[in-house]
Amino acid sequence: MALTGRTALLAALGSLPVGFFAPSWAGILAVNAPLSLAILCDYALAAPVRKLRFTRSGDTSVRLGDGAEVHLTVTNPSGRRLRAHLRDAWPPSSWLPGTEQATSRHKVTVPAGERRRLTTLLRPTRRGDRQAERITVRSFGPMGLAARQGHHEVPWTVRVLPPFHSRKHLPSRLARLRELDGRTSLLTRGEGTEFDSLRAYVPGDDTRSIDWRATARQSAFAVRTWRPERDRHILVVLDTGRTSAGRVGDVPRLDAAMDATLLLAALASRAGDRLDLLAYDRRTRAQVRGHAAGDVLPALVNTLAPLEPELVETDARGLAAATLKNAPRRSLLVLLTTLDAAPIEEGLLPVLPQLTRRHTVLVASVADPYIEKMSRERGTVDAVYEAAAGTQAQAQRRRTAEQLQRYGVTVVDATPENLAPALADAYLALKAAGRL
Repeated sequence: MALTGRTALLAALGSLPVGFFAPSWAGILAVNAPLSLAILCDYALAAPVRKLRFTRSGDTSVRLGDGAEVHLTVTNPSGRRLRAHLRDAWPPSSWLPGTEQATSRHKVTVPAGERRRLTTLLRPTRRGDRQAERITVRSFGPMGLAARQGHHEVPWTVRVLPPFHSRKHLPSRLARLRELDGRTSLLTRGEGTEFDSLRAYVPGDDTRSIDWRATARQSAFAVRTWRPERDRHILVVLDTGRTSAGRVGDVPRLDAAMDATLLLAALASRAGDRLDLLAYDRRTRAQVRGHAAGDVLPALVNTLAPLEPELVETDARGLAAATLKNAPRRSLLVLLTTLDAAPIEEGLLPVLPQLTRRHTVLVASVADPYIEKMSRERGTVDAVYEAAAGTQAQAQRRRTAEQLQRYGVTVVDATPENLAPALADAYLALKAAGRL
């Protein structure tokens, strides 16, 4: 039983100060019988907590940065009016800092036999699944002197999805894709390697595109038109090892890689290509396979939401074996990993020939903009040392990229906000060159 303060009522029932009653219930009962009786009656009239019934409804998923509403219906089957303070507890990352107190605590009054609905507004700060914890209810008597308190477990899960900030780059890349496909109003021939159709020659067309056999069968020159390759297979491999746990600014490397994956998936589905996903470190952490173009993006978002880095060194041989297993025929392999020298030279380079022998390989990595800032520092002894360290780190990344390029690998090295559009541009360039 919880004792609650009501200064005016206590002064009326007894002349002793409120602080006098703090030490123990025994002192209260011994000194002030009327007050004790009032408290006991108030406690007896408080609605029982154990008999309360709770149900949940509302959002089951939310994009990181947005708000989610979870509704809690409180049913009071007892014969007493419920006057209660209620706390709907969730993990700390379910709210912005400092807002938990205001959004998780409710005051509610439920007459006997009725129900009321409360709404808890969540605004998660991290990806993943957020699961409701216990509901704590403090039921007060009519005078507010005493209260019953208890707990209820009412399960509910809200999945926090990746934010997909790079979707703002999708319209410009789709415009480039339409240009490649020859569907724009510009006087340019669609690039690509797959034959599309024949049309009449227009001054300015490349004479190498004239189909002489078709021309011989009619009275005008006929020109072949081409379109980018379609129905190609793309396998995105996310390295979820220890290097993906590093933060660049406020963004974990893995989150930047996810954002780039989502933009690539949206673009590839519009281009008629099929995209699968493999997340790997020492074992397969997540996988998306065989989805139609319209379903691949929702499947990716849902699969990537709970994915977290593992603080282990990535097994490069296991990664190569898993990649080849998931890409049985010629594919574009997009490996999102680090360009640090040691993991590449000791892990990836020895197994790279197995991948490049059958597939086109693209390696994308998150660069730290602070390194570039360090390399430009001048003016003090510390700044000069920082500039030397930054320059050395940049030179090492360039050497690592050059090593990969010798194997025919396309390398994309960009900061978190630029990685997604740079990867999309690299995909379009490979598509225009007929290398998929």
